Amino acid sequence: MSANVQRVVRQKWSGDEQRLRVELAAAYRIIDHLGWTSLIYNHITVRVPGPQRHFLINPYGLLYGEITASSLVKIDIAGTVIEPGVGPFGADVNPAGFTIHAAVHGARDDAHCVVHTHTVAGSAVSAMACGLLPLTLEAMMFYDRIAYHDFEGATVVADEGPRLVRDLGDKNAMILRNHGLLTLGHTVPEAIIMMWALERACQMQATAMASGTKVHPCSPEVASRVAAQTAFTDQGPRGDRAFNALVRAIDAKDPSYKN
Repeated sequence: MSANVQRVVRQKWSGDEQRLRVELAAAYRIIDHLGWTSLIYNHITVRVPGPQRHFLINPYGLLYGEITASSLVKIDIAGTVIEPGVGPFGADVNPAGFTIHAAVHGARDDAHCVVHTHTVAGSAVSAMACGLLPLTLEAMMFYDRIAYHDFEGATVVADEGPRLVRDLGDKNAMILRNHGLLTLGHTVPEAIIMMWALERACQMQATAMASGTKVHPCSPEVASRVAAQTAFTDQGPRGDRAFNALVRAIDAKDPSYKN
C-alpha cells in the first residue's frame, strides 16, 4: 500500500484500524473522482480486525468527496453504533446501507470490503433481462463469476439479507437486478478495482446496445479462457498498483481524506 495512504492525522486507533480508515476514506474519494456517486447514498464498508465483526461505514449526510478517515462510523452487524464519526452526521447511518453490507460482512469471512453503487451504466445493465454479456474483456473477467439477486424493494428490510447472501454464494461480484452493482474483496483495493472492471463492462455493454446494431457475444469457451487469464489475484487486477495510482490522483486533488 502506498505510504501516502498509511498516514492519518488522528492517532486514536490501532495501527490496522488507522490504515483501514485512511484506505476506506481514499476509496470514497476515488469513487467521487470517477463520478460514480449518488449524492449521499450508497456505501463502501470495511471490516475492522477482531472477533466482533465491527465495520466502518460512511455517515449519512456527507458527500463522498467530503469523507475523511475520522468521519467514518464504526457499527456492528446489528446496526449498533460502536463509535460515531467526527462531524455533524457522526452517528447517522443509512439503514439501506446497513442491511446489504451487514448481511455480507456477517456471512462471508472473506468479505473484508464491500462496495455498492447505483451508477447509470451499472443500473442500466441490472435492468436488462440478458444480464452481463461476454462482449468485452472486462465483461469476460466476470464470466461465470457473477451472481444475481432479484429486486425486492428498498433494502431496509432485514429479512432480505439471507436471500441476498444465498444468491451471492461464493461469488465476489453481484448484479442487484433493477438496482445496481456489488463487489467484495479481501482488501479495499481488491473490491474497488473489481468494481472498476465491472462498471467498465457495464458502460461498454450499455454503449454497444444503445448503438442499435446487433452485438456479438464471445463464445463460452473464449469467455471462460479470459476469466481464467484475468483472475482477480495479487498479480492481476486485484493488485494494489491500480488502486495506488488512483490514490495519487486524489492526493493531487485533495489529501484531506487522511484527516
